[in-house]
Amino acid sequence: MDSHIQQLYQDHSLKNYSAPPIAIVRGEGVRAWDDLGQVYLDFSTGVAVNALGHCHPAWVKAIQQQVATLGHCSNLYANPLQLELAQELTKLAGSGKVFFCNSGAEANEALIKLSRLHGHAYSGREVERFKVVTAYNSFHGRTFGGLSATGQEKTKAGFHPLLPGFIHAEFNNLDSFREVVDESTAAVFVEPVQGEGGIWPATTEFLKGLRELCDQTGALLLLDEVQSGAGRTGNYFAYEPSGVQADGIAMAKGLGGGFPIGAIWVRDAYSGLFQPGSHGCTFGGNPLACAAALATLRVFEEEDILQNVRQQGSWLLHQLQEMATKHPDVVAGARGSGLLTGLVLKCAVGPVVSACREAGLLTVPAAGDVLRLLPPLNVTRQELSEGLKILEKALSSLAA
Repeated sequence: MDSHIQQLYQDHSLKNYSAPPIAIVRGEGVRAWDDLGQVYLDFSTGVAVNALGHCHPAWVKAIQQQVATLGHCSNLYANPLQLELAQELTKLAGSGKVFFCNSGAEANEALIKLSRLHGHAYSGREVERFKVVTAYNSFHGRTFGGLSATGQEKTKAGFHPLLPGFIHAEFNNLDSFREVVDESTAAVFVEPVQGEGGIWPATTEFLKGLRELCDQTGALLLLDEVQSGAGRTGNYFAYEPSGVQADGIAMAKGLGGGFPIGAIWVRDAYSGLFQPGSHGCTFGGNPLACAAALATLRVFEEEDILQNVRQQGSWLLHQLQEMATKHPDVVAGARGSGLLTGLVLKCAVGPVVSACREAGLLTVPAAGDVLRLLPPLNVTRQELSEGLKILEKALSSLAA
């Protein structure tokens, strides 16, 4: 990295992130370039944000046209592109209503507020039914609501006291949830695939069991699809193969194909809980963000993106499992769904991320011992093979 950029970072940036090892200045498709001209195969995609890779021509064109027409307007006025995007999302999620925001944390925060409104309406009292049950090892964002919902203590250090009413139970363990869900529970809130927690897919039995438990107790079933949604697992939403019906879904990351946008979908039965003045977002669903998201959805359809995710994801997971058998000293296994995959290591993940980057492959750590691979959803078999060769080289050097 250029020394001038390093100095600017040192002098002017808060240190909530580790010092960046490189500076990315350009991207095209699956590749990214740093300020010194080094090219990388990008299997990090901005942590599952750049769904179509960098600068997909249709996505770029849509943003260019929209920014020259109207970039932002208040939600006090109707926004035709926002309404069109809401219509498309209800086609994917089912009959319901949509609220737009800017990020996954904001989407999760809106669902937490929905749970409080539901608890109030269900019990008739504001503080009688407000508990939200989430999973250990979960991650729901950096706001106080998101931190309180998150089942990882490492993210909470220094921020106590957090919001009351959040209880954690063991992921993929119905009995653990049954022990804590009761008449004071407003909602059960889980990720269909725990991403930050180490790439743990929820089982169909677990999700179906949670649906039944919520039906029995009157709690909402809320799903955090911020990372696992937007086609990342081969269905638009990761929960779809389970056949369950959610009451609320949080979305962000890949929704805008690289442009900041978040959203929640709420099932019709509960969409009336939000009333004028109960929630809002200044920038949420502005014309520019909605144009980016609509362009992304069009490319999904035109290029059969979901089918590509299923095909390439299945092949990638098989290759990673084979890699585990070849490097038993450093690799414990592989798991994932679609192109949300993880290589489980027997060592700290940091050195593997560094070795991959130095060899030209950008990856993302998770849970301390998982190498997260998040290639673009339109990645080719040849590009995956190229990335796996770099990963193989990095593992071999570490094993040596």
